[in-house]
Amino acid sequence: MRVERDVAVVLSGGAVNGVLMELGFLKRLRETELWPRIGWIYGTSAGALAGTMAALDRLDELEDFMLRLQAEETFRPHSLWRLPLLGSHDYRLPETIAERLGGIRDLARALATSPVELVVVATDVTDDAHGGGVHAYELVYSSRSTEPETMAEAMLGSAAISALVLPRRIGDRIATDGSWVRNFPLGHAYQQPGVELIVSFRYVPTYPRLTAGWLPTLRRRLERFPKLPPLRALVAELREAEEREARGEPAHWGDMIVRLMRVTVQQNTLLEERVAEDTDQALAELAALREDVAQIVRREGGRRGERLARAVDARFAAAEFPFLESRLIPRIGVRGSAGTLSLETSLRAPPPWTVEAKRALIDRGYALLDDVLPDRALSPGEPARPRAEVDRDTIGRILALPTDHEPAGDLDTAEEPVDDPSAAA
Repeated sequence: MRVERDVAVVLSGGAVNGVLMELGFLKRLRETELWPRIGWIYGTSAGALAGTMAALDRLDELEDFMLRLQAEETFRPHSLWRLPLLGSHDYRLPETIAERLGGIRDLARALATSPVELVVVATDVTDDAHGGGVHAYELVYSSRSTEPETMAEAMLGSAAISALVLPRRIGDRIATDGSWVRNFPLGHAYQQPGVELIVSFRYVPTYPRLTAGWLPTLRRRLERFPKLPPLRALVAELREAEEREARGEPAHWGDMIVRLMRVTVQQNTLLEERVAEDTDQALAELAALREDVAQIVRREGGRRGERLARAVDARFAAAEFPFLESRLIPRIGVRGSAGTLSLETSLRAPPPWTVEAKRALIDRGYALLDDVLPDRALSPGEPARPRAEVDRDTIGRILALPTDHEPAGDLDTAEEPVDDPSAAA
């Protein structure tokens, strides 16, 4: 029996912690009757990598890959003297993927024939005109319409963390981490015709405090040459940088860029969710208003009530609002943080990533979705026990929405970050 693919999955960025938690989330989703209904996966950065393996139904291979992975196999620190020219790290992830999962182009070719469409987002930093509007600087690539070679470049470019590595080429564009422009590509799922349910995961980062511990080391080395005027001046600058760090200020320009990136990523993520929630509320309120007005007119209009109600209904139908381009689509949304389990990629000498910590993060992602699904009754054979009812018959009649599926509501479960008070919400 052919299953209609009407479910979209949305995965946010989140570095290695995000991939691991999204893996657990996807493993739980695979156990439900929703898995064969998935037709689209939208992912940015970590979500692009997890989404690739999910679209190919290769989660077990992704799990094996992640359990073996270490920090130096993703982003390897450069020598200090190379930082101004090449960024802080070498992007080793493409080679690691090729060695253990197969060539990235082979993965892209497989995606082109997959029944699940993968859509990834990257940030355009090409030195030319970028146009205007809400999609300026945003590059969006679909496995259905993008050549495999370019799609492979997009998958890697979306995950190229800008604070660590230089931008990469995607086709004729120069691009970097998609989190700058759309860390959580929820809006694209809402705009996709045929989507009747969205299942989303948003990683909530708990950023480590930035340190500049290398400054005193460098200063002490340079102090061995006190007779050289340029070095004396540099030592003085390094002391000032250490003092700035002690006051909680950015020690250097790289520190400032990382802080700004954190602000940008978190703000565009929150805005994406807020727009979706406000649109849903506006659509629901308009539907209720339309129904209420029609009932009042029929009740109070006497013999002319039915004719007046039809006229009012026609006026509602002709009204033009920006949000009416969207549809009221139920969403199961979960978001969570790695908390004290956080694995770091940005440190110059991060501690080893233990299998125990990785399994704990996978289990956390699994549990976040599992906490919602029992009430959702989405496992095969379970009776329907929706926690939040949506009157889809009424909404469907008023706004001409499809009503073929069980009402899903909007269940958004959140796990609060626990450790770093400086992290954005």
